Amino acid sequence: AIILVHWLLTVWGCMNYMLPLSYAWGNFSVLAAGIWAIVQRDSLDAITMFLTGLLFTVLTDIIHISIFYPSHDFLSDTKRFSIGMAIFSLLLKPVSCYLVYRMYRERGGE
Repeated sequence: AIILVHWLLTVWGCMNYMLPLSYAWGNFSVLAAGIWAIVQRDSLDAITMFLTGLLFTVLTDIIHISIFYPSHDFLSDTKRFSIGMAIFSLLLKPVSCYLVYRMYRERGGE
């Protein structure tokens, strides 16, 4: 569910080409690590990479949104929706990090 929600919010966030390609590449590559963590349920490395990637994208999302946020004059409804979904994804990431950390602990992480 974590991967599906963040995938959908990232797709909607990238919908208007307002954020650069590095936003999409960063988020989709972390989601690929999340798929790897789902496929290999006994792998501690996969869940560690997914958790580290989520934590890293919190920082990069803040930077992307703050740098590329358009001025009020250039904010159409589509851009407002797109940036809103990117911000919503950013707000959900700490909750996702907590849930992934719990999965990490269940798999034997210290």
